[in-house]
Amino acid sequence: MQHAVRLLAILNECGEPTKESDPSEGIAVIRAELRLQALDFWLRNPDYLAGELLTKVENGDLPDRYLDVVEELLNSPEPDLRWYPMPRWRHGAYEAIDDAFSILSAYGLALVRRMGGVQKTARSQFFLTAAGRAAVDDLAQEKVLSWYPEQVKLVALAAGGDNGSTLKKRQYQQAEYARTKLGVNIAPIHSTVRERLETIRATVGPTPAAGAGGQA
Repeated sequence: MQHAVRLLAILNECGEPTKESDPSEGIAVIRAELRLQALDFWLRNPDYLAGELLTKVENGDLPDRYLDVVEELLNSPEPDLRWYPMPRWRHGAYEAIDDAFSILSAYGLALVRRMGGVQKTARSQFFLTAAGRAAVDDLAQEKVLSWYPEQVKLVALAAGGDNGSTLKKRQYQQAEYARTKLGVNIAPIHSTVRERLETIRATVGPTPAAGAGGQA
């Protein structure tokens, strides 16, 4: 069920607008499982998400105030409670999503469409429905579950418009991720990110705070 909630929040925040040729029930879509898996990895691993946001600060893509967001991700007990490691396979972090999407489909919150066929490699596309968006709005009002729609805003900020292949390449730039053996859970990088944060803090000093999702 938690996997289903994560995927629903990701579809709502990171899905792109649908086209006329898409299923009429869909209002947002993620068009490749590779991208969906990469986004799920960051939602499940707040230390890797923190590292990605820190890289964006270092590159000048985010203002220095996001250092406070990174520190919150490292210090807050809430992200640690939501940490769910993923095993690494040939194309990076991966966990089967069929069962989670079966739950979402059964309640009319999302649907999957496979593209292609015998002559062309099949590809799955993942659609959010209006009922799914309403469900995420309801989650945002729940004390316990509101963490997911808030945290996924940071995931969307980290990912930008990059496709799944690009996101996976970015994740492989983390040494711990890249050297994990196939089938083994990808180890955390909490201490490495904290060392990077402290080094940058020493050069920029105190910064104005930013809330989750990027609000100053």
